[in-house]
Amino acid sequence: MSSKYDAVWINASPSLKKFDLPLQQHLSKLFKITPWEYIQNDCDESSSIETALELLYIFFLKSELYQVHLIGHGISGAIALLFARLYPWRIRTLTLLAVSPQPATTWHAHYYTQRHLFFNFSRQEILTNIVHSLFGIHRIPHRIDSLIAALDKDLNMSPCMHSLFKIVNFPAEKVSVPLMVCGSNTDTIVSKNTINTWTEYFKNGDTLWFCPDGYHFFHYFNPQLVGNQINHFWQNHSV
Repeated sequence: MSSKYDAVWINASPSLKKFDLPLQQHLSKLFKITPWEYIQNDCDESSSIETALELLYIFFLKSELYQVHLIGHGISGAIALLFARLYPWRIRTLTLLAVSPQPATTWHAHYYTQRHLFFNFSRQEILTNIVHSLFGIHRIPHRIDSLIAALDKDLNMSPCMHSLFKIVNFPAEKVSVPLMVCGSNTDTIVSKNTINTWTEYFKNGDTLWFCPDGYHFFHYFNPQLVGNQINHFWQNHSV
């Protein structure tokens, strides 16, 4: 059974989704892509990875999605990875952007680690440091106060596994579907060394690629360069 869409783009950080749009637009020139967003509302229980995975599975069932390319960045990519491990028969390929083999390694973990290390710093001061880590000091794409507000909202609304009381870990495991992992040479959140450890879990045909720059949001700064690599990978695994 074929699906009406070629790919599903996971977004579990609505306040940061604008950084995905340039690459989505590039990929949509050749593939039919549908976004899936995890948005917590007042009726939801506490935001969690488990809830996100359950809602994503319901979305796949209702949309009759089979053998689609699944893609996500950061914590959204972590959800895509966990979903592909649970339901591999529904996934044609998995594309991960700035996702560690240990999927809980997100910018949120860095935030809570810094809160522990620099307990005299305010939440805003820590978030300012995180903005510089995510985008670099000299290439911040928007006003820093708006980026701080977006990150602050993401801490509250995304299915973050971490808290001030505990940094959570998930096991690093193989995934059975064809896999492409993209990172950036300048990312300090999910570093090049961290991304390179994916090769320990690779199968024949899996792909590792690094963007020359762009920090954690390299796909925002280099959508055509990243998109061309993903297009090639998807086309090689299309029917």
